[in-house]
Amino acid sequence: MNKSVSIITDLDGSKIALINDIRFKSRKGIDWNEVEQYLKEYIGEYFEISETSEKIYIGSDFPDEFSHSNDTKGLKGANMKAKANITPAIGELIQIASEKAQYPDYKNKHGAKAQFGWYRYNTRFGIPVYDEDGNLERYNIFSTRMLVRCDADGKLYLYDLVRTKKETSKPHEQ
Repeated sequence: MNKSVSIITDLDGSKIALINDIRFKSRKGIDWNEVEQYLKEYIGEYFEISETSEKIYIGSDFPDEFSHSNDTKGLKGANMKAKANITPAIGELIQIASEKAQYPDYKNKHGAKAQFGWYRYNTRFGIPVYDEDGNLERYNIFSTRMLVRCDADGKLYLYDLVRTKKETSKPHEQ
């Protein structure tokens, strides 16, 4: 089990992967080539979604797509840093994925890669926020959509994590 990631359940019963290993701390930007190299360590592995018992494999196309997709290029600020730092939690994010939905290949964007279908799942994670003294202050919670392609071999392959977005807090009711 990955000790730098914990899975918790929020008050609504939804799972969140809390990430404690912040690998990419740069304020100027993220070296996405470095992220891609780190993700290559996952190639050939698979993880099971708890909700559906489906096995999601990590193929050789995942590191490049994750690091250099249009979705990644469009990220800024906290959302960009969050996407880069979910890398140690790929297995946990797959494990807690929920709300499976089948999606078409919009505008035939993926061609041959999409001929056997696409699925999307929702998943959530937390990134720590530290104070000036390095003490944990809180976790910022983010949501992301897991894009999974169905291959000719019938296996499901993680393709990208898209729409990484910080969740806004719900005001406390009095």
